[in-house]
Amino acid sequence: MTTSRATDTSASLGRIAVFAALIIVLGAVIVPLPAGVPITAQTLGVMLAGLVLGPRLAPLAILLVLVLAAVGLPVLAGGRGGLGVFVGPSAGYLIGWIAGVVVIGLLMRTGRFTWWRSAIAALVGGVFVVYAFGIPVQALVTGVPLGPTALSSLAFLPGDLIKVTAATLVVVALRRAYPRAFADGVRVREPARAVA
Repeated sequence: MTTSRATDTSASLGRIAVFAALIIVLGAVIVPLPAGVPITAQTLGVMLAGLVLGPRLAPLAILLVLVLAAVGLPVLAGGRGGLGVFVGPSAGYLIGWIAGVVVIGLLMRTGRFTWWRSAIAALVGGVFVVYAFGIPVQALVTGVPLGPTALSSLAFLPGDLIKVTAATLVVVALRRAYPRAFADGVRVREPARAVA
């Protein structure tokens, strides 16, 4: 029992570390959009963490990234780090990541795995919830009224929709190849048993 528990803990810590690393690596990926507003893939990592790790482990992966940023490591998009990011315009978005992955994980637990449930979870938690935290804090820090701040944030919506699509495709492929990866966050369909 103790060995099994230790193994489960080690596996969970490993998964948390893997997704924290993924989020950090994706922060270095910058994708230019036709509208002229570049986006980073970092929030794609956030969505994937919520979809795969579920509401219990995903926030820990986010917290690990934020702790590394707080101690000054350049782990956030654009090579940012340090305590200053937590009082800057993007502070609300960073906090929104935590709430967002919880919402994603909870939505994934509402039923059996489907591609559309993955897409809805990534959209609601990874976009709407993150915006709900990020936009008001950005408005407060910059001194720009909430309405104009929200309107300016719409420039990032096409990129976020691309990330929702990418996260859904990746998760569907991962679910087919390695369903046990979702044991903590999604009900796994049991194989039918033969009737004696």
